[in-house]
Amino acid sequence: MNCLAFLLRCLCLLLMLWQNPVPALAQQGQGEPDLLADLGPSVTTKQFVAYTFKSTRIINTHSIENVAAGVLDFRIMHRFGAINGGWYELWGLDQASMRMSLDYGLTPWLMVGGGRSNVGKSFDGFVKIRLLRQSLASSEMPVSLSLVSGGILSAQRWQDPDRKNYFSSRLTYYHQLLVSRKISNDLSLQVTPSLLHRNMVSGPDIPNDLWSVGTGGRIKLNSRVSANLDYIWMPQASKLGVKNSLSLGLDIETGGHVFQLHVTNSRGLNEAQFIADTRGNWNDGTVYFGFNLSRVFTVREPKEFRTIR
Repeated sequence: MNCLAFLLRCLCLLLMLWQNPVPALAQQGQGEPDLLADLGPSVTTKQFVAYTFKSTRIINTHSIENVAAGVLDFRIMHRFGAINGGWYELWGLDQASMRMSLDYGLTPWLMVGGGRSNVGKSFDGFVKIRLLRQSLASSEMPVSLSLVSGGILSAQRWQDPDRKNYFSSRLTYYHQLLVSRKISNDLSLQVTPSLLHRNMVSGPDIPNDLWSVGTGGRIKLNSRVSANLDYIWMPQASKLGVKNSLSLGLDIETGGHVFQLHVTNSRGLNEAQFIADTRGNWNDGTVYFGFNLSRVFTVREPKEFRTIR
């Protein structure tokens, strides 16, 4: 489908939802802990599926989840060096890359965020719009649907004397459609078709536009721990000399925090890096151990709480 046509259709859907915005949060799913209760109460009689994933990221990629209106999510994504570095590099622990970010819920269906990564000295920002929400009665709405659009700025020193240092040359954009379904109380799946556009590439044979399809899943092991998988397939990967990103991890909930431990072949921490520039190879041990740490803060209380006071 033509990219412009795709975005226009999403815009039309957004305008329809503007008149009938989606409620803030689902009612709690059966058997799920209420760890994220400060994300706000449900104010609708219609019951939605809750906690398809436990974080706004599966591992690298966005999950279907939003933070609630008035809630700020401070997130640290940390990744060590390659495990096959051996004892001299302490199996990668001597090296590290990091992204720090702040994500905020503007409304129950609109979330914005931004961060900075030391890999590529890059800054990034995004908007996530919740379009549809899976209902407990699957005949009403069988899936959840969100749209994410973001941009990335590389702030590295310019190293190519043969090219003029335009600001626009440093920019990358991405657009993603998140389609997820909570199959059962223990299993959730998501598919994420994406378009990545790089304003400047290294040669005439390198495409500016890259299509990819991400797949992710969560299996709940107990009330506090789940196993996650995050895979991104890019058709041009072999032609471009890069790998498809594969990440495996555990989500651990600890009193207001979501702590994610993972192993991945992607060293980069934003979409321009883990979609289009994954270099690690699971076959030879060029994989990276890391963690994501999320802590939410209520900045603006819901109206119901302010009214009670």
